[in-house]
Amino acid sequence: MTSLDSVTNPAHEVPDVSQLVVGVLGGTGDQGRGLALRLAKAGQQVIIGSRDAARAGASAAELGHGVRGADNATVAWESDVVIIAVPWDGHAATLTALREELAGKIVVDCVNPLGFDKQGAYALKPEEGSAAQQAAALLPDSRVTAAFHHLSAVLLQDESVETIDTDVMVLGDDREATDVVRGLAARIPGMRGVYAGRLRNAHQVEALVANLISVNRRYKAHAGLRITDV
Repeated sequence: MTSLDSVTNPAHEVPDVSQLVVGVLGGTGDQGRGLALRLAKAGQQVIIGSRDAARAGASAAELGHGVRGADNATVAWESDVVIIAVPWDGHAATLTALREELAGKIVVDCVNPLGFDKQGAYALKPEEGSAAQQAAALLPDSRVTAAFHHLSAVLLQDESVETIDTDVMVLGDDREATDVVRGLAARIPGMRGVYAGRLRNAHQVEALVANLISVNRRYKAHAGLRITDV
C-alpha cells in the first residue's frame, strides 16, 4: 500500500520514461542480461550491446520480449539512456571508445570495482574515486549517473520471480537525469529508485556490493536493499 506521504511528496514523483530506448552495454553478461530482461518485460524498448554484434543478437533472441542486439557503438548511438554493465577491467576502454556515440546521452553506470581473494570480495577504489566518477571523467559530454549496483543477477534473470523486492540508489549531479533513472527503476515491479546523492558519493555505494556478496554467501540468499522512512 502506498502511504499518503509518498503520494503527496513531490520527491517521489518520476517522469514518464516509457518511450525511451534503453541500451545495455555488457548486455551479454549476467547483470546486463537481467536488467535488459526486466526492462523489456515492463514494456521498455531495449537494445543489448557487445563488441561482437552476432553475439549480442544471439543473446537478444534468447531474451525475447522485443530485445534487440547490436555492436556497442550502434547501441550507444541509438539509445536515449545507456546502462554500463561491463566488467570493471574493461570499463575505461569501453567508455573511451564510445565517447562520441555517448555524447548527450544519460549514462547509468552500475559497475562495481571489486577484487577477490581467499577471504572473499573487497572493494577497489579507482583513481577517480569510483567507477561512476571515472565514467564522468571519460565522458564529459554525457549525463553520467550511478545506479542498479545492488541487484541480484540471479533474480533478475529468473522469470519465475515476478517481483524484485529492492530499492535502487541513484546518484548523479544532474537531477533531471537521476529522475529519469528513478523512473526506469520504477518500471520494474517491486523496485523503487531513491535519489542518494551526488556522483562524488558513488564509491561507498559501489563498495557495498562486497558486503552483499558476503551476506549472500553466509545466508545462501540474494540480498537487496530497502531504504526506510522514505
